[in-house]
Amino acid sequence: MTAEDYTYTEGMTEAEIDARLHETKTGVLALARDGEAYAIPVACHYDGDRLVLRLGEHEDSEKMAFVETTERATLVLYEYEQPDESWSVVVRGPIVRLEEDDPTSIENDTDNDFPPIRIFGETIEDVEEVRFELRVDEVTGRQT
Repeated sequence: MTAEDYTYTEGMTEAEIDARLHETKTGVLALARDGEAYAIPVACHYDGDRLVLRLGEHEDSEKMAFVETTERATLVLYEYEQPDESWSVVVRGPIVRLEEDDPTSIENDTDNDFPPIRIFGETIEDVEEVRFELRVDEVTGRQT
């Protein structure tokens, strides 16, 4: 390996991680079931206390089957700008479906904290928007 093949990184401070969680609206959610991994892009919102994920649910959703069996999920937020500026935040914890009466549920969303939902092959009428909280029990951040 040559010096051009890597870039040194350093840990992020709590304040830097908090800022990235507040400003980043999408990430990759990793789930697991019976030794099989499943990762998907998701919309997210962090209000300083809670990390809320927005997912689309439809009949026979593979994603929801994995959500139900995952005891501890991982969310990765990141950005890379050439030639060597980058950062990543990895958040781990249990994922819990929010009830309709939760203040951050869809029924109570007045701030529109999420980007538009992406539909992949289903009709809009077949997809239900649902929210989950990723209960953070571990978070790390790295940057160049």
